Amino acid sequence: MTVRIAIDAMGGDLGPRATVLGSLQALSMHPDLEIQMYGPREALEDELETLPKRLSGYRSRLVLHDAPRVISQAMRVASALREAEGSSMLGALSGVREGRAQACVSAGNTGALMALGRRELGTISGISRPAISTAVPTQDGGRCYLLDLGANVDVQTRHLVDFARMGAVMARVVDEVAVPRVALLNIGVEANKGVPSVRDADRCLREDASRRIGDGTFDYIGYLEGDGIFSGAADVVVCDGFVGNAVLKASEGLATMLLTRLQETFEAHLTTRMVRAMARPALLRLKRRLDPVRYNGASLLGLAGIAVKSHGGADAKGFAYAVSRAVREIDMDLPAHLARALSDEGAAKPSTHSAAAVGGRVDSGLASDARPDDSHPQR
Repeated sequence: MTVRIAIDAMGGDLGPRATVLGSLQALSMHPDLEIQMYGPREALEDELETLPKRLSGYRSRLVLHDAPRVISQAMRVASALREAEGSSMLGALSGVREGRAQACVSAGNTGALMALGRRELGTISGISRPAISTAVPTQDGGRCYLLDLGANVDVQTRHLVDFARMGAVMARVVDEVAVPRVALLNIGVEANKGVPSVRDADRCLREDASRRIGDGTFDYIGYLEGDGIFSGAADVVVCDGFVGNAVLKASEGLATMLLTRLQETFEAHLTTRMVRAMARPALLRLKRRLDPVRYNGASLLGLAGIAVKSHGGADAKGFAYAVSRAVREIDMDLPAHLARALSDEGAAKPSTHSAAAVGGRVDSGLASDARPDDSHPQR
């Protein structure tokens, strides 16, 4: 079965230099993939001319769509909504809405992508605020889903509960975790620690004895401190977008620093260079395990369609990983699983959401309490 993905080729710090090459690399990895690429046609064609010969054969599965305008990283969300017409980001999202593609991948402005995604694709019934989620590696060889990562800086209790349930579905569907372990990120494990929204979310999750999500359940394990994210103690860790984004960026920076220092240490002296040669296979495995590029691609959970956010600074290899993430979510039919799980849960017990959020419909509007933070540009 052909899988079609729409690409915003102009997003990110490197623009088409990374997205075009990364898209072709993804085509080489997935024989059933077809890419619909949006951006200024002339710029995209120029970039295609620079491709390595080994990738030129995959161009037959790439279709260009002229979209001359670009939503910059510095553009505020409100401005992006007003000025999106003709942009590569809107083109890619519209491709999903109109059925030309099954998912969208963009390295562009995070706030704009979330706002336009809500407008074009709508949200799953009962979800007032979609969240950004990605997987991080854990020391036991597994991975943990962290959300939110920047879409929602100011959250209420019900949003954190939503994030917990969406993250649990993600772990169950994508990683086949039978009973996902879910935790709230906090500054301590004691009951009196944390801000009111976190303490109230803890109470709500503890009181929901069944913790049912569709035809499965999840295990709420309480609070988790920052040093526990990578321990393997939880499959899903929930926090607000400010905290999540800071944790993710700090983790990426730490991993990069450790890999750099490790390389410098082994290159410092003749003796250590000899040790490096003998340990090369193990060091390569470690580098692959810690390399943030391998984990590029964050899901916009709660949208009625699939949208994946690539890191703004990702290179071609990183962008290819983001496209691969979108392919996996298409294969898993993630939005449908989320919709069914949350719908079944809503039918089983009273909803924690407002009455306007129930009824089995898709909410495509920007609710008054769910507008993306427009005080600063997001990435």
